[in-house]
Amino acid sequence: MKKKIIILFFLLSAIILGISAQQSNSTEKYGKTLNLGIGVGGNYGYYGHVGHLTPVFVANFEFDIVDHLTLAPFVTIYTNNDDNYHEIVIPTGVKCTYYFDKLLKANPDWDFYLAGSIGFAIITSKWDDDYHGNKDYYDKPGSFFVDMHAGAEYHFSNQLGVFADLSLGVLSTGLAIHFTK
Repeated sequence: MKKKIIILFFLLSAIILGISAQQSNSTEKYGKTLNLGIGVGGNYGYYGHVGHLTPVFVANFEFDIVDHLTLAPFVTIYTNNDDNYHEIVIPTGVKCTYYFDKLLKANPDWDFYLAGSIGFAIITSKWDDDYHGNKDYYDKPGSFFVDMHAGAEYHFSNQLGVFADLSLGVLSTGLAIHFTK
């Protein structure tokens, strides 16, 4: 946990340095965007106790806070079904994203970002009634988590794009639906 907080501190420091390096006269907005995606997770972060890759569904809705900075409440869901063990995990929280387009002098069709997220995972698990083995096999992390992200989005139009997001917990891709641009 301490290591994640230190990493998040450095990520937020990089974002603050990026903000100070950019002029604040940008007119591009990133918020009012619904991001829906699928991905894989299972080996790191709050997915680490799965021990193998598993499909993950992600959704968030971004709101502009200041130039190049958004907040997005999110929900993620994945299941783990191994022989006699069944689990549903629903990580939920808020993701803070900083866009580096201007600093990178990116083409307007592209967005590049770093983000941090914080939240908790709702975990429900059950062993089959006829299982009498080691029920402590799955070492669950705590429900509180901190995660880091790096990603990019390509815009097909002002209303539609595709994104790729890499975090400590999951790699996801999906559609970005912009309600205003």
